[in-house]
Amino acid sequence: MSAPTDPEDDAQRWSAQREALRALHREVLHEPVPEHLLQAVEQAGNARSWSRQWMRAGALAASVLVAFGAGWVGHGQWSMRSATGTQVVRGAAPAALAFAHDAAVAHAVYSPEKRHPVEVSANEQQHLVQWLSRRLDKPLKVPDLSAQGYSLVGGRLLPGASGARAQFMFEDATGQRVTLYIGAIAAPQEPTIATKETAFRFDAADPVPSFYWVDQGFGYALAGKLPRDVLLTLASTVYKQL
Repeated sequence: MSAPTDPEDDAQRWSAQREALRALHREVLHEPVPEHLLQAVEQAGNARSWSRQWMRAGALAASVLVAFGAGWVGHGQWSMRSATGTQVVRGAAPAALAFAHDAAVAHAVYSPEKRHPVEVSANEQQHLVQWLSRRLDKPLKVPDLSAQGYSLVGGRLLPGASGARAQFMFEDATGQRVTLYIGAIAAPQEPTIATKETAFRFDAADPVPSFYWVDQGFGYALAGKLPRDVLLTLASTVYKQL
């Protein structure tokens, strides 16, 4: 076993070694830091700052998605089958949500009108359908809701986020009105299922409740101040005829 060293001697030797190293590179010690090293340090600091910001943004986005998903738990959904028998159940895209909101607002604005609820009355139904079909660049059809007690009042042309939109208004013997709102919706992505039809969705959060769906790039929304089951029956009839 080696003899213990004196701590004071050790400290002196370390001090002498440190001074020798400083003397060896004394001319470098006081030189300015090279510009490329300063830039590297600055970039590293910015990278850490961006990393922290992205982490905060990611946490915020995650919380928004959770809140959005939780909100949709309260929205009803009714799945249906396409003409090929494929059952389609899919989350509603933001464009479809905005479309349903526009349909509800349009209903709330025009359905209370007594003298001017529509631009073209049911007496000119052929002209109305031709006009709106031309403006929407799609052959349109007025569904027959007479079996459900509703007759056509008429329709009008409305602006939309992605072009012209059409509104057909129907009324029953008591004066209760429902409106069918139609317009193109930009598809965000190609669907993974071999169809471009979405499930019926019920929206009760807007001025009036509505059932809406998307078929081949076009949105359809039936809105009215009716119980959900009654509105669903009407929407199902409209879907089958269109």
